[in-house]
Amino acid sequence: MEQPAERTTQERSSSVKVRRGLTLLFMNVVVPGSAQLAAGNKHLGRIALRVWGAVIAIVLIVGILALVRRDWILSVFANGIALTILAVLGIALALGWVVLLIDAWRLGRPREMTRRAGIGMTVLTAVLCIGLVAISAGAANYLRTAGSFIDTVFGGGGDTQAKQGRYNILLIGGDAGADRVGLRADSITVASVDAATGRTVLFGLPRNLEHVPFPTSSPLHELYPDGYYCADHECLLNAIYMLGEENKKLYPGVKYPGVKATTEAVEETLDLKINYFAMIDMQGFIQLIDAVGGITISTDLKVPIGGGTSRISGYIGPGKNLRLDGYHALWFARSREGSSDYERMARQKCVMNAMLHQLDPMTVFTKFSQIAEAGKSVIATDVPSTEIGTLLDLADKGRKLPIKTVSFTPPLIATGNPDFDLISETVSKAIAQSESLDAQATAPAQTKSSQSGSSSAKATTKATSTATATSTGNTDDLNAICQVA
Repeated sequence: MEQPAERTTQERSSSVKVRRGLTLLFMNVVVPGSAQLAAGNKHLGRIALRVWGAVIAIVLIVGILALVRRDWILSVFANGIALTILAVLGIALALGWVVLLIDAWRLGRPREMTRRAGIGMTVLTAVLCIGLVAISAGAANYLRTAGSFIDTVFGGGGDTQAKQGRYNILLIGGDAGADRVGLRADSITVASVDAATGRTVLFGLPRNLEHVPFPTSSPLHELYPDGYYCADHECLLNAIYMLGEENKKLYPGVKYPGVKATTEAVEETLDLKINYFAMIDMQGFIQLIDAVGGITISTDLKVPIGGGTSRISGYIGPGKNLRLDGYHALWFARSREGSSDYERMARQKCVMNAMLHQLDPMTVFTKFSQIAEAGKSVIATDVPSTEIGTLLDLADKGRKLPIKTVSFTPPLIATGNPDFDLISETVSKAIAQSESLDAQATAPAQTKSSQSGSSSAKATTKATSTATATSTGNTDDLNAICQVA
C-alpha cells in the first residue's frame, strides 16, 4: 500500500524539477543572463544582462534615429566594413547566448529528472541552440552579401554636391550581348531629383540624336567642335559610349571613358551637371526585376514579344494590373515592332515609374540577397556608399509624388537637326514647373483655396494636352502609354 504513495512523491519531485528547468531555460531565452543571476554564476549573469541591456538600448536608439533621420542610419551602415563588424558581433552574441542556454540547461539538473523528462529538456535546449546559431549565421551571411554588394557596386567617384538644389542622375541601359560588337546606350535618361522633396523629372534623350555637342572642356570637343556628326548619319548619341572607349587615351586615369564621354555630351545637351551615373545591361535588368518580384502596370497597348529578324512569340497587354517579370518588363520597354523609338522611350519611362513607385524600402530589404546577386550585372555606377542613405530617402519621398517626364522627340525636337537652345529652355521650364508644385504644397491653405477656382480650366487643359499627345506622338504624358499603381 505504501509503494504507490512513494511513486507519487517521486513524480511530484520530477515535475517540480522539470518546471524549474524549463523556467530557467526560458528565462535565458527572454533575457539572457537572468537564469544565471537567479540560480547560477551571478557575476556571469550580471555581465550578460549588461550586454543585453546595451544591445536593447542601441536598437532603440537606431530605431528612433531611423524614424527621424533614416538617411543617417543608412549612410552609417551602408558600407562593407560596418556590415562586416555587425556580422562578427552578431555571431559573437549568438555564441554567447548559446553558452548561457547550455548553462541554464545544466542549472536545471536534467539528470535528476525522469529519463524521459531529461531527454526532453536536452532536445529542447539543443533545438533552441541550433535555431539561434542558424538565425545568426543567416543574418551574418545576409550582412556579408550586403557588404560585398555595396563595396563592389558603390565604389564612388560621383559628385555628391547637389546642383541648384537637385541631384541629376544619368541612367543608361546598355545594349551589349554576344551578337553585338561593343556596347551601345539603348536608353539614355536623366533623373533630376529635388534634394529636399524627392520630386523627380525624367528627361529622355533619343538614341538617334545627331550633332550632339561636347563641352569645350571635353577632349572630344577638338575632334568634333561642331557636335558629333558624320555624313553617313551613324554618329548618334547612343554611339558616344563606344567613341569614348575607342579614345581611352584622351581620358587618362578615367575608369569608364565611354560613360565619361556620354556624360559630357548629355550635360552639354541638357545644360545640366550630372552628379551620378548608373548603367545596367539587359541581363542585369531582367535579374533585378525578378529579384523584386516583378512590376505591375496597366496599358492599352499591345506590345509584341519579338519581331524584326525573329518571329513574334506573343504580346504584352492590353490589360489592367499586368504583372511583369524581368523578361516581360524588358520586352515591354524595348520592343520595336510596330512602334517608333519615341513610343519605346515612353514605355521605358513607364517601367522606371513602376520601379520607383513599387520598389518600397521593405521590398528592397526583404529581397536584398536577390538584388545583390542581380547587382553583379550592373556595369557601373559612381554613387558612393556614403550617399546611399540620402538617395534611398529621396527615392522613398519621390515615390509618393507624380513623376514629370519630358522626351526630346518629334515634334518637339528634330533628332537629325536638334534645336539645343530649345532643349535647354525646355529643361529649365520643366524643372521650374516641378519645383513650383513643391512650393504650392507648402503654401498657406488660403492660397491653395484661391487656386482651386481654376481647377476645371486646368482639367480641360490637361485633357486637351492628353489628346494632343496621343495624336501627335508626343510621349510626355505617360498615362497615354501606361498607368502605374
